[in-house]
Amino acid sequence: MQDNKTAQPMDAQTREWLADLNDVAEERGYFEPLGQDHFAVLTDAAPTLLVTFETIDGIRNDTEDEMPLGFDLVSENGWSHLGIIANGNTWFRDKSVYGYFDRLVDDGFFEDFDQVIFMGSGMCGYAAAAFSVVASGCTVLVYNPVATLDPRVTEWDHRFGSMRRVSFTDRYGYAPDMIDAADRAFVFYDPEEELDAMHAALFTRPHVTKMRTRHLGRHILQDMIHMDILQPLLETAGKGGDIAVHFNRLFRNRHDYSPYLRRLLMRLEDDDRCMLSGLLCRNVVNRMKAPRFRRRLIEIEKQLDDAGRELPKLHSREAAE
Repeated sequence: MQDNKTAQPMDAQTREWLADLNDVAEERGYFEPLGQDHFAVLTDAAPTLLVTFETIDGIRNDTEDEMPLGFDLVSENGWSHLGIIANGNTWFRDKSVYGYFDRLVDDGFFEDFDQVIFMGSGMCGYAAAAFSVVASGCTVLVYNPVATLDPRVTEWDHRFGSMRRVSFTDRYGYAPDMIDAADRAFVFYDPEEELDAMHAALFTRPHVTKMRTRHLGRHILQDMIHMDILQPLLETAGKGGDIAVHFNRLFRNRHDYSPYLRRLLMRLEDDDRCMLSGLLCRNVVNRMKAPRFRRRLIEIEKQLDDAGRELPKLHSREAAE
């Protein structure tokens, strides 16, 4: 997300990929270019609609079949799907995208669905929030939030210098205001990512729930996919269920997720919390095959022994595990 590229030239491989996507999308519904740098794909299959925002690079690099994540997310439920895809880090600040959503509103498109969910991460999360204003009563899920890149509001965010000349004050501009039409919105962020936390604060509204995902860092959406959290969370959203309660239950999956455990260990090591690091390593090696944690546990136990200390004895329940 810290790459400052905006729209980028279309090479032969990208054009070929878009042609393949066009064929797949036409089988499912339709494919429509929106100007030069954005594309819409629609599958109209059910009264629940998932609206996703993605980039070509993200799709091609982060999905196994190089197809939009939204395709997989709706396949199990048979939902409808509208995907807006950007070529590069455009932040979807394009009159062609504005015009497309204007036409959908004029056609009463969103009124045909019982439930509409907007979803995206980072730049794409900004767009999900900003364009959610078109579907009154929708649910919005934003990961690694960005409220705006207007320097008058977020001059403290230095990550996207190339976008400073792009207007974030015209239509569909300030994301926290655009979610006012939503029934509810959920902002997922790691409070230890300072800039993300500052953007999350700008989303403070009565109908917004801020979900803290400590130690997930800059890739919350991908981590939630790998922890098998995202799909059941979407199903809860589609049923109008209690997303916050369900997420807190699902987020326990992080205790078995190696990348999360490694980040937690790294944080404890950075804070020089030797005893807590040892307890974490011992807990992990007692539950999982984790050579890295086992090696570190041996090192910590030696360090403690040299200092005349040791880890607390295992409780009987922990020892049994």
